[in-house]
Amino acid sequence: MIAASPIPWPIARNLRGWRFLALAVAFGLTLAALVVPVLPVTRIGAEILMVVDITGSMNVRDYAQDGKPVSRLDTAKAALRRLMADLPCGSRAALGLFTERRPFLLFTPIEVCADFAPLDGALAAIDWRMAWEGDSRIAAGLSRAIEMAAGLGTDLVFVTDGQETPPLPGGEPPAFDGRPGAVRGLIVGAGAYALSPIPRYDELGREKGFYGETDVAQENRFGPPPSDAENREGYNPRNAPFGAAAARGTEHLSSVREAYLKRLAGATGLAYAHLDRPGGLDAPVRAAVTPRALKGSLDPRPILGALALALVLATLCAGLPLSLSPSARMR
Repeated sequence: MIAASPIPWPIARNLRGWRFLALAVAFGLTLAALVVPVLPVTRIGAEILMVVDITGSMNVRDYAQDGKPVSRLDTAKAALRRLMADLPCGSRAALGLFTERRPFLLFTPIEVCADFAPLDGALAAIDWRMAWEGDSRIAAGLSRAIEMAAGLGTDLVFVTDGQETPPLPGGEPPAFDGRPGAVRGLIVGAGAYALSPIPRYDELGREKGFYGETDVAQENRFGPPPSDAENREGYNPRNAPFGAAAARGTEHLSSVREAYLKRLAGATGLAYAHLDRPGGLDAPVRAAVTPRALKGSLDPRPILGALALALVLATLCAGLPLSLSPSARMR
């Protein structure tokens, strides 16, 4: 009877070493990757309609990046692109543009992870030249954006500097017809607090200086005259109810109209936040929108397979002997 020979010492040393243990773990991970099912998970996400003001005052360059002036519109785009990248998978977003008195929906809600490339590309491509009218009736546009968000079943993020053009009669916004708080969301005030000149462009889109006082309506002279009309120079109740002199003011300059936007937020039940920097929207948006339970899945198999491969590669790189040494074969 032939007795079983003991395991050669080099092999026994390898079996007791960390390399064998690493390969055993890698083998176990590989088996697990073959049998582990996809796991259901629930994440807290959001469904948002983003509406971006693209009117002329959003071209004001009162932000800075890397020491260079940046427009309100570019800063808003960067903030929304970062917000979309930070939302959990399963969240959905729609995009609209605002000019004149109404928003225009570019696309209905899409998933922020699976469709991130087209979503990011659409945000990057937003340009003031897409505007179809030059006026900027913020209160009317916000009211229609709220209606649009209600129709889509989403919350609302409305980005604007709040400058009404032409100015509202008497400075009073129209009454909000909806139910305050029926749509949750956030008004984002874009722009610095100090007045800045508004860039002016020709018909080919080339910048040609800034708007002057006489280029912009400084007062809305439709409707009934203001209470001080009788004290104005050249007042005539029939021919010059607003006075004969041209209106003076600073409407050709622009700043974020924060007090006005907070007033609109209070009337509509939305929250308000000022856009300080491109990365400043995450916290205010998450606080303002409705947390939504989003059902999803987690596939652990790629992770398990990657760990198994990493252990095998680490073992090979450490110099695991694939065969016995020549001296061991001669024994």
